[in-house]
Amino acid sequence: MAATQPFGALAALDAAPVWLGSEPLSAAQLRGRPVLIDFWTYSCVNWLRTLPYVRAWWRRYAERGLVVIGAHAPEFSFEHDLENVRRAIGELDVPYPVVIDNEFAIWRSFENHYWPAVYLVDGEGRRAYEHFGEGAYEETEREVQRLLGIDEETAAIDATGLAEAADWSELESPETYLGRARAERRGQAGGQALALNEWTLSGTWSVGAEAAVLDAAPGSIAYRFAGRDLNLVLAPPSGGGASSFIVRLDGRPPGEDHGLDVEPSGAGAVDEPRMYQLVRQRGQIRRRTFEIEFLEAGVGAYVFTFG
Repeated sequence: MAATQPFGALAALDAAPVWLGSEPLSAAQLRGRPVLIDFWTYSCVNWLRTLPYVRAWWRRYAERGLVVIGAHAPEFSFEHDLENVRRAIGELDVPYPVVIDNEFAIWRSFENHYWPAVYLVDGEGRRAYEHFGEGAYEETEREVQRLLGIDEETAAIDATGLAEAADWSELESPETYLGRARAERRGQAGGQALALNEWTLSGTWSVGAEAAVLDAAPGSIAYRFAGRDLNLVLAPPSGGGASSFIVRLDGRPPGEDHGLDVEPSGAGAVDEPRMYQLVRQRGQIRRRTFEIEFLEAGVGAYVFTFG
């Protein structure tokens, strides 16, 4: 009887009401197997850069006993929406089971505080390893192999696009939230030129706890940054439809420095709530003034991230 009882932090899985890509997995079912729990939220750039590695571990070790579970714990209100998560799973190619942790019950059972976070649990429910944030990929895979009784070369991963690792040597700009709950370094609209890592809004905006929402078009956001990549989490108008935008770097179209979600002309559109890569500097990385102008009202801007 005791062998079928839930054990350790995995016991919280038993109460999880929604699973995607799998039937519900209980703690009792997982007894005797090593489990990798990956805490994620789909708009997080740090998690996006770890996804190719977690995906590769699932593909390489699932048939040899490893169970990989993505615990989706939302940061923003739109990430509570099941259809948004379901769409992200498809678009980003998340092939392993995902458990929806909207109430953070699994998060609390692991006493977790980070996106992303990886926990390895052994067959007896004991925590065998943990890592927070990006990096330590070889170390993590070695721990997976140890639990499986394997000793071989680690996987070779070619992470590109959204998943390409940050250029830390050139990065001077920090994650920056636009909602009033966490807003930092906001400059004065119409004032002097922005200092490094200052940002400003132009136009008519309502700044809520999570996001700045454009009340009347046009409206723009400017940021003085230093880094290869500039990303911005955006959501389309709540009533539906898309919001067109134009990106400028130092007052001009981005050209070859456009991001994945922008044309060289600077044109793009917000059509779903997610992270948008707006700038990727392909030549010399230098300090730039970024501006995005929205042509329809209702768009929400949440957080800048850089790489």
